[in-house]
Amino acid sequence: MKQLMSLESEADVPGEATLPGLVPEALRAELIAFRRDLHMHPELSNQEFRTTAAIKERLERAGLAPRVLPSGTGVVCDIGTDPRRPDATGSGLLALRADIDALPIPDVKSGCAYRSTVPDRAHACGHDVHTTVVLGTGLVLAALHERGLLPRPVRLIFQPAEEVLPGGAEDVVAAGALDGVRRILAVHCDPRVDAGRIGLREGPITSACDRLEIALAGPGGHTARPHLTTDLVTAVARVATDAPALLARRIDARGGLSLTWGRIESGHAANVIPQHAELSGTVRCLDLDAWRQAPDLVVAAIDEIANLHRAKSEITYVRGVPPVVNEVTSVELLQTAMIARRGPDSVESTEQSLGGEDFSWYLERVPGAMARLGVRPPGERTVRDLHQGDFDVDEHAITVGVELFTAAALIDITD
Repeated sequence: MKQLMSLESEADVPGEATLPGLVPEALRAELIAFRRDLHMHPELSNQEFRTTAAIKERLERAGLAPRVLPSGTGVVCDIGTDPRRPDATGSGLLALRADIDALPIPDVKSGCAYRSTVPDRAHACGHDVHTTVVLGTGLVLAALHERGLLPRPVRLIFQPAEEVLPGGAEDVVAAGALDGVRRILAVHCDPRVDAGRIGLREGPITSACDRLEIALAGPGGHTARPHLTTDLVTAVARVATDAPALLARRIDARGGLSLTWGRIESGHAANVIPQHAELSGTVRCLDLDAWRQAPDLVVAAIDEIANLHRAKSEITYVRGVPPVVNEVTSVELLQTAMIARRGPDSVESTEQSLGGEDFSWYLERVPGAMARLGVRPPGERTVRDLHQGDFDVDEHAITVGVELFTAAALIDITD
């Protein structure tokens, strides 16, 4: 892996140092404004029409030729694939992926000038930052390409529908977004890491995530005579508490399988045993083999418990995403790029998360890696998390992300 290329003089990037990838002040301000606009207008999965239009318009102004995905949301844009220069594609495309959708939760940040203007919608996972980072990188790389300074072609992928299972990545792949791609990179905001730093890990960095819907049924009856009917409230309570414990004894603990409930509903009156009950939850696995075994094990455990309480069960197991497994060379690429831009203290190791990410579907097909992008204001000790209505970032992280991806695109990789 060769070192980052350098420019000839400080004048190559106005007001900045000799290495390419630093973001001029005017572009910094534009990117922050772009991110805030997205933050004020969040759109749910497969509804990202305004976001798609904004990305497309800005890339076209930079002289690029973005194309909207067949679904009508999401954008793919190539830089440096000039057919008049066959040598430009010889090293294969480096893809940079961003997810563009928001979450169905309210934005509760008080006193925030760029708070969401859409009721019960918020960019509470940082996808507005991911999108802005890849957009900003594209603008920098397009300018470098115009001057003959881009060593390999780059593809920008702005993916819709990451927040729904099994994720929009499969549709993006089906649309040909990975054709000609040799390696793919991504970042994800991490509120536990200071802005100006990234977290890296070789191997699994996220977990598999599936969704589970269960309906239990019984004849119902009077609470005075539970022995004459199916006590469905007890049955659903037993499924909720006993299924996770039973699974813990049926799968290797090192697989990290976790069954957790998010919804339970049953009954309408204090003295009536109901005829219907429902549970919803997620199944998460740290290990790919455990994820492959999970559906059969989970369904069997729930059926056993339901049958014990004479309840009929209907189980819908929705396959989600496998773990994101970072490839070693791609992690080394990100580390080399970050150190070149920000020094050795800008990289830290990170742990595997139980969160799911459909970036894993890309890595089933091509090597790549995801980095944790620090978004916590340095010095802040407040514990924050993703998927909360007060989520926000230190916007310096946008510049850091653009520098990271730009530097990675300028490193000569030898596989």
